[in-house]
Amino acid sequence: MSANCTPEITVLLPVFNAESTLAGAINSITGQTFRGFELLIVDDGSQDSSARIAERAAVADERIKVVRLEHEGLVSALNVGLAESRAPLVARMDADDISYPRRLELQAKYLRAHPEISVVSCLVETFPPDRVGEGMILYEKWLNSLVDEKDIVRDIFVESPFAHPSVMFRKDRTISAGGYRNMGWPEDYELWLRLYAGGAKFGKVAGTLLRWRDTPGRLSRCHSMYSDAAFRMTKLHYLLQTHLSERRRVTLWGAGRTGRWWCRELHIAGVDVARFIDVDAHKIGRAVGDIPIVSPFNIYRGMEDDFILGCVGSRGARDRIRAFLIDAGYVELQDFIMIA
Repeated sequence: MSANCTPEITVLLPVFNAESTLAGAINSITGQTFRGFELLIVDDGSQDSSARIAERAAVADERIKVVRLEHEGLVSALNVGLAESRAPLVARMDADDISYPRRLELQAKYLRAHPEISVVSCLVETFPPDRVGEGMILYEKWLNSLVDEKDIVRDIFVESPFAHPSVMFRKDRTISAGGYRNMGWPEDYELWLRLYAGGAKFGKVAGTLLRWRDTPGRLSRCHSMYSDAAFRMTKLHYLLQTHLSERRRVTLWGAGRTGRWWCRELHIAGVDVARFIDVDAHKIGRAVGDIPIVSPFNIYRGMEDDFILGCVGSRGARDRIRAFLIDAGYVELQDFIMIA
């Protein structure tokens, strides 16, 4: 593709001090079966040889453009990249990951076939296998189980349903929603929830198209904006704008540590917790402050004014709670939702 032609896809790749992995990430994009793209590398003030690697790649391939910045952080680099991108579709890529050859082809095909979809992701494979911990393996399994749009939105308040470097989105809809924001929260998850609150629809290509590197130094492992508290504050902010926008009383399923955190923060936000539901016989009949803990077998349709938040994190618990409530006549997203 000539540099003068408007590309169909901009691959947005921010980089900061990634000299050991950047060339591999670039090669995985230049080797795509889909050719009508531009690769926009935004160097966020790297102090190693990352900028030189990017510039050499740009000399070798006219589809590659490099933007160099003073170090301002990931959100700033992403927004500069959005502003500089020329294509209607933007694919995210990170400097330490590998895209499989048909990634751009299949994601663009999906968006062309589904004009209602704003963001499409794909299945991912974490690597290197000898460094991926149990928690990441479980997250990969959960992430890859969410393919249909109904499953993605069903669990969108549990955890981010997409690996950020796996997505392709429509530029105009993302910019209309405000682009990336620096709120001290995970910038990608905050964007997905903001798009969700605005009525956006999501999808996934049901195939593994990205190798997602897991390393101890990853930003998501060492920056406060990716802490458990930051994720929960993001969820709370958008729950109050969506499912709790017209509700000021809820029931929490789960009287453990997670449920108690939500109880405290919801109270601060002006939402009353009417009761806890728990299956632990040692908790049933007791109270958290003045809030009673009841058995799930004591719930009844008279509680229908209470929106139920399922906030139990133990393995398999969400599926059991979901099945119990559906059998009892509750409708997910209308009467209850799972959170974490």
